[in-house]
Amino acid sequence: MPTFYARHRAATLGALTALAAAGTLLTGSPAQAAPPTPVDASTARTYLGQLTVRAEGSSDGYSREKFPHWATQSGACNTREVVLKRDGQNVQQDGNCAAVSGTWKSAYDNATWTQASDLDIDHVVPLSEAWKSGANAWTTDRRKSFANDLGQPQLIAVTDNVNQAKGDKDPAEWMPPTSSYHCFYVRMWVDVKHHYGLTVDSAEKSKLTSVLNGC
Repeated sequence: MPTFYARHRAATLGALTALAAAGTLLTGSPAQAAPPTPVDASTARTYLGQLTVRAEGSSDGYSREKFPHWATQSGACNTREVVLKRDGQNVQQDGNCAAVSGTWKSAYDNATWTQASDLDIDHVVPLSEAWKSGANAWTTDRRKSFANDLGQPQLIAVTDNVNQAKGDKDPAEWMPPTSSYHCFYVRMWVDVKHHYGLTVDSAEKSKLTSVLNGC
């Protein structure tokens, strides 16, 4: 039978692991919004060096419908509702899995909201950006996986008008208003692009390099 100290140590390690997974332990990430923690800055710099640098492709043929979302994840819950539950505090859902109450802190601008309607689920690497970086050649199933990916740091609940201001811009064109989040944001961006084998353009790579070198 495990000793008290062994049980205590196991419980402590379990709690620390859960905190780290939520991005709240020694990561510089906010305490509430909790996409999967991206690779650290050193690894992100390595990943960035492995990405193909290529001029951004054309938007020809692009539409959001080619990235089916929000997909059903479980029962009545789609990807949006899963992220709202994950990224909020004290989130209550109705029988259709819609968030009816809770508190959300948007990491991009540090705004706090109590209505789910004030939040968008941002694709860290926007769908249009992905299309122009190689996803135009993917199957619809792969694009669907990308648009609903809960396993990568690709989805995060943020203030709706901040997400709309971002649009399909890359980091050379837009960064979160909260400067303290820049390192975490570019780590997410590079992690996702590397995972999916997407390209970067020269201005994008320059901005990512600059931010990562300051992390």
